[in-house]
Amino acid sequence: MKVGVLAVQGAFAEMKAFWRAQGAEAFEIRQPPDLERGLDLLALPGGESTVQGKLLADLGLFAPLKARIEDGLPVFAVCAGLILLAENIEGDGTVWFGSLPVTVKRNAYGRQLGSFATQGVFDGRPGVPMTFIRAPAITAVAPGVEVLSTFDGAPTAVRWRGITAFTWHPELAHRPAVFTAI
Repeated sequence: MKVGVLAVQGAFAEMKAFWRAQGAEAFEIRQPPDLERGLDLLALPGGESTVQGKLLADLGLFAPLKARIEDGLPVFAVCAGLILLAENIEGDGTVWFGSLPVTVKRNAYGRQLGSFATQGVFDGRPGVPMTFIRAPAITAVAPGVEVLSTFDGAPTAVRWRGITAFTWHPELAHRPAVFTAI
């Protein structure tokens, strides 16, 4: 499988390593010509969603990636990537890709000092390490969106069509084989 990792800002190196550990051919997407390599999955890493969105537009990546997502390209998104995909962001009229019918709230678990790690159930599998770093919360999901994990009753990972998105950072877990079914 060929995984294109958005590499304009954020934890793209960790995301690339995550997919390589699963045997994927992972490469960085920095400019439109990188899309010519072809990809089976787009990985959107954690980082600063506003910066990533601005850079996507400035570098000419936004329109071609949005078109591919709308055409059904599978997406694996973490934290800021989830915000880029969300149809709604609480307290912010900005919509980036708007491809995932959820509402999110930025930094819902606190700022950097509020970051934490725990274990939870992901897609029916217990004991999955979950690292929340300035994580957004998913505050609403549309019908048809599958909730894969929760924390304190709120969805923390969802799947809709070909999009799997997390508020936490699975790429930081030391057990990437847990996610081979994604």
